[in-house]
Amino acid sequence: MFFQEREYLRSNGIDVIDFSMHDERNFNSNETAYFVTNKNYTSNIGKPGKLSAALSLVHSPESTKKIGELIDATKPDLLHCHNIYHQLTPSIIGIAKKRGVPVVLTLHDYKLVCPTYLRLKHGQLCSDCLGGNFSNVLRHRCANGSLANSALLYVESVVQRRLGNYEKVDRVIAPSHFMAESVKSRFPVEKLRVIPNGIDIGKVSAYNRNEVYALYIGRLSREKGIKTLLEAYRRYEIHVPLKVCGTGPLLEELSSKSLPKVEFLGYKSGVEVQTLIAKSSFIVVPSEWYENCPMSVLEAMAYAKPVIASRIGGIPELVADKSTGLLHEPGNIDELATCINQLAEDSSMRESFGFAARQRVENDFSLQKHNTALMAVYRELVED
Repeated sequence: MFFQEREYLRSNGIDVIDFSMHDERNFNSNETAYFVTNKNYTSNIGKPGKLSAALSLVHSPESTKKIGELIDATKPDLLHCHNIYHQLTPSIIGIAKKRGVPVVLTLHDYKLVCPTYLRLKHGQLCSDCLGGNFSNVLRHRCANGSLANSALLYVESVVQRRLGNYEKVDRVIAPSHFMAESVKSRFPVEKLRVIPNGIDIGKVSAYNRNEVYALYIGRLSREKGIKTLLEAYRRYEIHVPLKVCGTGPLLEELSSKSLPKVEFLGYKSGVEVQTLIAKSSFIVVPSEWYENCPMSVLEAMAYAKPVIASRIGGIPELVADKSTGLLHEPGNIDELATCINQLAEDSSMRESFGFAARQRVENDFSLQKHNTALMAVYRELVED
């Protein structure tokens, strides 16, 4: 979504000034001299000897220095932030505001109301911190059971709240109403704007022919519900093969299981993924965390594919149950298996749902509609 917005702005004659962390995967940019040093926080940041590095995820002197220099050199009309915590840190918001630059923030997860960002407590859905009591992350050791890492994330959240950097943001874009409701304790309603993700439907043709297989696309991790999906295939006689596209921490464990109807394809991207969607019978999104506005669902709908998905987070705002797909309770193996067999056995239902899904994307989730709403937010700030 970030790169789609960037491309849209540039194609409409709007200068986009990049600010990021150095990474070998970055696209070419004219502003790389201002990018900050690469930081990797995936290791145990609570270990002794790593304290100074760990504290840089709370406040980054390098980021504040570089963003200040970049703003002074380019004089932007506004700053639009995506996933700035940890590597860039919210401290850049305050630097922009001191220079009179309005700030827009798009929310991709629940970091502002959950220090571990997933709203999960040892794999279970959690709302304990929504009211602002971040001590829950410390008490429950939510950071993979580590007291040190949980303590650091607790300190980070408390410090950021006291500094009020997020509260200085002028507009907050939530891609789902569920997300907007989740963060209402952090922002007044007049700052919040719900703008769902969009998809360029002009580049996607409805495709009703298929090779009769269900498709899972996503990270192979517990919160994505992939274990539940595979258990449904192990426990029940399901009448359609499953192709699993993606990688993640559970890949080795899951791929070692002997499930004759399940094929693991590994990581795929670009044309390969598009072809897999186009030839599938339907897509399965069995998430067990509060999804925001998953692009995988919109992409499937754009290809006129029905979606079987969990009734959780922002997903019901995309998938209309018994109209564009089927919704099931998250983690309910029996119900998931029933939904899969129901669609697998009824080609007319698949066709009807697929047609309705394509129409829904065209009417409500086109990239044009997304970008029009985005520009309206920009104009609120720049023209004021």
